[in-house]
Amino acid sequence: MKVPFLDFVGPYEELKPELDEAWSRFMRSAWYILGREVEAFEEEYAAYCGARYCVGVGNGLEALHLILRAYGIGAGDEVIVPSNTYIATWLAVSYAGATPVPVEPDSRTFNLDPSRIEAALTPRTKALMPVHLYGQPADMDPLLELARRHGLKVIEDNAQAQGARYKGRRTGALGDAAGNSFYPGKNLGAYGDAGAVTTNDAELADRVRTLRNYGSKKKYYNECKGYNSRLDELQAALLRVKLRHLDAWNQRRAAVAARYQAALPAGLTLPWVPEWAEPVWHLYVVRHPQRDRLQQALNDRGIGTLIHYPVPPHLSGAYAGPQWPRGAFPVAEQLADTVLSLPMGPHLREEQVEQVLCATRQALEEIGVKFCGQSASCQGAPAASALAGSS
Repeated sequence: MKVPFLDFVGPYEELKPELDEAWSRFMRSAWYILGREVEAFEEEYAAYCGARYCVGVGNGLEALHLILRAYGIGAGDEVIVPSNTYIATWLAVSYAGATPVPVEPDSRTFNLDPSRIEAALTPRTKALMPVHLYGQPADMDPLLELARRHGLKVIEDNAQAQGARYKGRRTGALGDAAGNSFYPGKNLGAYGDAGAVTTNDAELADRVRTLRNYGSKKKYYNECKGYNSRLDELQAALLRVKLRHLDAWNQRRAAVAARYQAALPAGLTLPWVPEWAEPVWHLYVVRHPQRDRLQQALNDRGIGTLIHYPVPPHLSGAYAGPQWPRGAFPVAEQLADTVLSLPMGPHLREEQVEQVLCATRQALEEIGVKFCGQSASCQGAPAASALAGSS
């Protein structure tokens, strides 16, 4: 049995009647830009996150960029970013004209380490941009406390954590503002690019609405040099459908993660979840010192995997330079060399999860990792009943 890394067909098959109705409603509306679907989604997603405002934009990168622009953060300013993240976090800072200042993550959670930030602050620092990486919330309380002491904004990169909770509160409304991505592979994924800003700041929301629409509140009257970054009406209509199912789908992801946590063999470093975190398992990321060999062995057995991410931003062609040589951020570099994402999603069937476990045992034995009490026979414990396809 082949197990794809991600299933894009399953979500449509499950929600086909609702998605088709949303498509038909959109087509009949004859209103395709910034209409009722966007307004309704903004209200519904804001309520879901526990935020007062949501502003739909073109994608997650532009959401972060527009927040920075709306706060007036630009040339000569610095923004603290994780050294271990997708490059879009850094690019948003660069697009605003500011300078990203990387700080290493906690090696257990892979998220921004609050204890390392103070040493990176300068008089030019204007904001912290924690990422809720892989669907697990960053440790926000110490970040917020530090930001308040130093007069800094806290901008969440919530691209991977729709529905995650930090001490009982959902991400997306924990800081001053949050950038959200609805790229198709996200927990709340559109059928194309899409994003949103969530915030409790009325002035920020108003500025982002203006910036996303050519700097205009009224057609042909442009208050500032804005952008064309508008959430599409069709994507909003489809996202409204999927939002209604997001919590249930996140629970299915959690069931897959629980099965992995209980049954993956020794020899792998598994995700660590603090007691205050309720992750939504956008990705399930393990670590192994012979990651490339493990990935190839899994691929040979039909198991789809990906590496998130193989090149830290400071070593990429976009940012590499003498200020950040190899070795400058050893935690991020070690993660880049050892992380591997296993199949994860709300439509993984029980037999597919069992196949991942079986193939992983076999792959580890092939590369020389022995473990007690388990063999390549692939006889595991009963799968969790919450998995997709369970009775």
